[in-house]
Amino acid sequence: MSLTLITGGVRSGKSQFGEDLASAGKSVLYIATGVRTDEEMKTRIELHQKRRPVNWTTLEEPASLLATLPYYAACDTVLIDCLSTWISNRMIQVAEEQWRDPLLTQAMKAELAEWLNAASTLQANIIVISTEAGLGGVAMSRLGRWFQDVLGEANQMVAQAANEVYAVLSGIPLRLKG
Repeated sequence: MSLTLITGGVRSGKSQFGEDLASAGKSVLYIATGVRTDEEMKTRIELHQKRRPVNWTTLEEPASLLATLPYYAACDTVLIDCLSTWISNRMIQVAEEQWRDPLLTQAMKAELAEWLNAASTLQANIIVISTEAGLGGVAMSRLGRWFQDVLGEANQMVAQAANEVYAVLSGIPLRLKG
């Protein structure tokens, strides 16, 4: 397996860069984690869909990275867009009283670790897009701080396992590793 992490701020161009890298593959599986929660999110999803080549296979899976693994065998390249949305999808389902619950935090990190372990045995080129948690200030809400903390640790886990890591700033990719 070849693993590439692409991180950057919101609207930094990270998804476009990931799509450009993935287009070198003969067969691409695009794993979409976004959920149509409102009109704005619907528009964002449609923008991503319009950019995608018609010959790519799309799998919409907002909640389970592990559930996506059986689909990798059919493609030589897998693009996951994005890890940060996967985490927010998981957190938004949690009742406020359980925010920052160590067991819930550990469950998300454990699933990511299990996914990384399983993915490392596969032949696919895997590209993971994720928003960088450390470029802004500390979130004002408890949920926001929990999200930043878990996302920061998740990005570090993927970066550690990755062969290549890029940060995209203002549409310019910068190679950080590999």
